[in-house]
Formats: sequence, C-alpha cells, structure tokens
Amino acid sequence: MSDKKIGKKITYADAGVDVTRGYEAVDKIKSHAASTFNDKVLQGLGSFGGFYSLDGESGDVLVAGTDGVGTKLKYAFLSGRNDTVGIDCVAMCVNDIVCQGAKPLLFLDYIATGRINPDVVADVVKGVADGCRQAGCALVGGETAEMPSMYGPGEYDLAGFSVGIVKRERIINGANIKPGNVLVGLASSGLHSNGFSLVRRLLGEDPEKLEHERLGKGTLLDAILTPTHIYVKSVLELCDKVKILGLANITGGGFIENIPRIFPEGIGCKVDVKSFPRPAIFELLADKSHLGKEELYNTFNMGIGMVAAVDKKDVDLFVDTANSLGEKAYVIGETTEGRGVKL
Repeated sequence: MSDKKIGKKITYADAGVDVTRGYEAVDKIKSHAASTFNDKVLQGLGSFGGFYSLDGESGDVLVAGTDGVGTKLKYAFLSGRNDTVGIDCVAMCVNDIVCQGAKPLLFLDYIATGRINPDVVADVVKGVADGCRQAGCALVGGETAEMPSMYGPGEYDLAGFSVGIVKRERIINGANIKPGNVLVGLASSGLHSNGFSLVRRLLGEDPEKLEHERLGKGTLLDAILTPTHIYVKSVLELCDKVKILGLANITGGGFIENIPRIFPEGIGCKVDVKSFPRPAIFELLADKSHLGKEELYNTFNMGIGMVAAVDKKDVDLFVDTANSLGEKAYVIGETTEGRGVKL
C-alpha cells in the first residue's frame, strides 16, 4: 500500500481555513448590503461581480470586483520577491469581472504595512502595474497605509478593486445554459492565489529550502510565486467571435464551488479530470496532503483557471480561437440535468 493511501489526510480546515464560516458571514451581511441598493443596482445577472446600470434597459452596465492576494504574500515577503504579487492582486479582480463579459476599465490598490519600505512598495506596485497592462486597464490610484504594530517586520497586506463595463445585452450570466452544453477549460499558470494556507502547511515557509528544491524547469519557490494568469484580453476577444454561455473563474473553492455558480437551477455537470494535464505542483500537493479527488478539486484549480460553457457547435471555434490567442484550451466536460459537479 502506498504512503498516499495510508498517510494522514491534511485538509484546508487543518490549515486553519474553515469555509463554512465564510458562508455564514455572507448570509449575515446580505441584508446590510441590500439596504443600500437603489434601482440602478442589478441583481441576479451573475455571481462574479456586482452590477450597476448607467443607461437603463439597453445601455452600459458597470461591473465591479474586489479581492486580495491572501497568504501567498507570506512567500513574497519572506523571500524578498515582491514584484509579482501585484499581478495576482489584479488578476483576482479582473478575472472575476471578465466572467460577466465586462472589459476592466480601472484598478485601485491598497497596501497596508507596519512600517513603509519604499523599495518594497515600489516592487509591489510595479507588479500591480504589470497586471493592469496585461488586463488593459488603468491603475488610477490607491492607498498605502502605515500601521505600526499591526504587522510584523517586513509584512504587508495587499488588496485591490476593479471596475469594468459591458453593454447590458452582452452580459454573460449563464441563464441559457442547458444540459448537453460543453465545458472548455483554459489552463492556469499554476497555483494562482488560492489555497495558500494549506500550501504553507504542506510545503513550509523556508524560502531558502524552497529555492533549492527543483520542480520542473525551475525551483519550488518559482512555482509557488508564479503569478496568476490574467485571461481578460483572450476572453474579450473570444466573446467577439464565439457565443459564450457562461464563464467561471476557478479560484477559492476550485471546481466544486465555482463551476456551479454559472448554472441555472436544475443544471449540473460532469468533468473528466483526465482530459487536461495536472501540473507538477498539484501532484506534489496531492502527495503531501493525501487528499481525495473531491477535496483537491474543491481547494485548488488543479491546472484549469477559467471554465467556459458553450454550445456543441461552437466548441471547435472556441478551442481554436483560444489556442491562437496563446491560451491552452481543453474540452473538460459537459452540463447535465441535476446539480453540482461530478468528477
């Protein structure tokens, strides 16, 4: 019997993250948010961004999203490699709003630290600017807060906010997804920026050790800090050429939670996890965590960072177009009657 079968399972909850607390918090705050709405706030159009109408029934709609980098930041400031996490920050926001068909217009960042190190801040913002260029949006401002005693030496937190725009009739919302549609996955660049509390538990936080451990063509630290892929320009071009029924950004919650977010009631899906390559970093994490398939695909992206639902007749055009744009596209499954994701 292999070590993987007999080893102790290490879960996300073991690493200190209990997602059920997050669900409970969302339930408790919904009414507070709803109390601020006016007739310009559009609900029920999609779950990866917030919608605000500018021009009525057929006009422009703003789509907004906000997020942070999470505990991936630990590896940045422990290793002194701070110039890529800004890309992650941008990606976590713009990859969400492009799921609704929106073009990101602007971005703002927020950096908080105990003591400002100008060189570190410059490196972080360089990464934010790199991400904005990749997404085709403008970095129009931000805030750097010095908060003595709130953070340890060399530590900081990073979050961001983006606003995009889309014509109301072009919003991608999953409403027309039916059984028998095809799911196409776009490859991730690696871990992206989710599951890092578990990653840190499994791989440790010694940058010198991680820098000397080889993984593929680079080091384990290289793999850990590879920035999140930004899909915006490819997805917007795909939207112009192919009828996309729904788009899911595979972030926290992996396949299990994110793909069903785009489905109407009564729709589920089957995913063939052998239909796309699983990068070496995920094989390593699977081996060290002893997690089963369901748990792995509920924690990590496992090699797919964006999933599109398209009609069967549009599959070849979508795949060929995506590949021509530099993405790696794989037919990974199909929609079914029911609910949830079957692997």
